[in-house]
Amino acid sequence: MEVLYGGAGLTAAEVRERMPDPPGYSAVRALLRILEEKGHVRHDERGPRYVFSPVVSRARARRSAMKALVQTFFGGSPEQAVAALIDESRSKLSSAELDRLAGLIAAARKEGR
Repeated sequence: MEVLYGGAGLTAAEVRERMPDPPGYSAVRALLRILEEKGHVRHDERGPRYVFSPVVSRARARRSAMKALVQTFFGGSPEQAVAALIDESRSKLSSAELDRLAGLIAAARKEGR
């Protein structure tokens, strides 16, 4: 999806060219078809080529991906996902970033009551 957001309509070959360490062309086509079936992407026919564009906003795609990631790798637990991110990034987080995270947690706690 990130590659599609960076272009103004791309063919499967162009998507593949812009991917770091891309899979084969057939795998890219299959992925684009799946994304289209899920309503994230649409295609237009331009001559013999299909040109793909995102349908959903970046923010919506981000939420959908995050939800799937949390469900798949953390058993649906946002707490475990956040803990893993903090543990992985502990030495890289600045004091200001930690303060913003603490503020988000405080706001979530306040809204939950």
